[in-house]
Amino acid sequence: MPIVTAPAMLLGRDLVADAWLVYDDGRVVAVGDGPPPAAPDVVLRSGVLAPGLVDIQCNGAFDHDLASTDDEGWDEVMRRLPELGVTAVVPTFVTAPLLELTAALRAAAGRTPVARGARCLGVHVEGPYLSPARPGAHRVDLLREPDEDEIERLIDAGRGVLRYVTLAPELPGALDAVRQFTAAGIRVAVGHSDATDAQVLAAVDAGATLVTHLYNAQRPLAHRDAGVVGAALSEPRLTVGLIADLEHVLPTALRVAFAAAGDRIALVSDASPTLGVAPGRYRFAGDTVVVDAVGAPPRREDGTLAGSALRLDHAVRNVIACGIEPATALLAATRTPADAVGASDVGRLEPGSHADLVWFDDDWTLRATWVGGHLVNGSTP
Repeated sequence: MPIVTAPAMLLGRDLVADAWLVYDDGRVVAVGDGPPPAAPDVVLRSGVLAPGLVDIQCNGAFDHDLASTDDEGWDEVMRRLPELGVTAVVPTFVTAPLLELTAALRAAAGRTPVARGARCLGVHVEGPYLSPARPGAHRVDLLREPDEDEIERLIDAGRGVLRYVTLAPELPGALDAVRQFTAAGIRVAVGHSDATDAQVLAAVDAGATLVTHLYNAQRPLAHRDAGVVGAALSEPRLTVGLIADLEHVLPTALRVAFAAAGDRIALVSDASPTLGVAPGRYRFAGDTVVVDAVGAPPRREDGTLAGSALRLDHAVRNVIACGIEPATALLAATRTPADAVGASDVGRLEPGSHADLVWFDDDWTLRATWVGGHLVNGSTP
């Protein structure tokens, strides 16, 4: 059984010094600190060993839209995400005609896992039940109010694969939709919403448990109108997604979010197909988007942000650079998002969890990634 030692390791919710980990057959067997139980097989002499990163909002990467790509494109994204430290992912399908969404869900349900690639934890459908007042890059002509029969078709098409949906709780019929989805075992996030804080809390009472990309495309916080942001930052039942590319959310706002809801923040990439591509013009969700520079967020022709080109390992580094404690930043990209979608065997290093690991150097540069105990990216001493 291989043993790995590191100067620091994320165990539980803390960075533990001089720690070790034992794994076998793709799973963690034991962890601890101090002298390892036997001579280690891998000795990391710098940096931090952490669980593989968990991205619960990823639209695509490497010029592939996960909602519409073919099997070859899907497999390429899953195979290459560990290059970015991501070992588990929830693909996001944005607003589209119902037939396209149901077809995409059935295709996802039929796909087989990619050996030594990122684990697909299920799919997130963002829309079409979003507010036309806060559409972001979603096509306004495709937004609509929740319909019971239509929702049942989505549930049926997504059986076994639909993990959560994002909707605007102020829409007519939205609270019934929250109950319909959650009764089917599907989580609900609040997003692209102009709701008041009271409307958000009503959705939470109905079963909503997440907020999609805090601050972006949602009613902001004001001292007499707390909005979606105020509810998200103050309601302990909500896990709050955050795009930490320092363009969707600037450093001060990021620090406010962590100060208010640190252990409830889930870092997400919200990556579009432009993640990992050269500057140029691309297609995403039926529209043209423009990338001005490598790593810059894509924008529609009118300048609207259309997802990001954010690597989740860079999100961790950005958050730490903003003054957030490293353990808090790492939890926001591992255990917290995993728990938010009910994936209890990823995003942590403990007996029984998948041996999915990432090694960051002292400057928070990604050095290596393991999936199921197999080194799939980078190298070790």
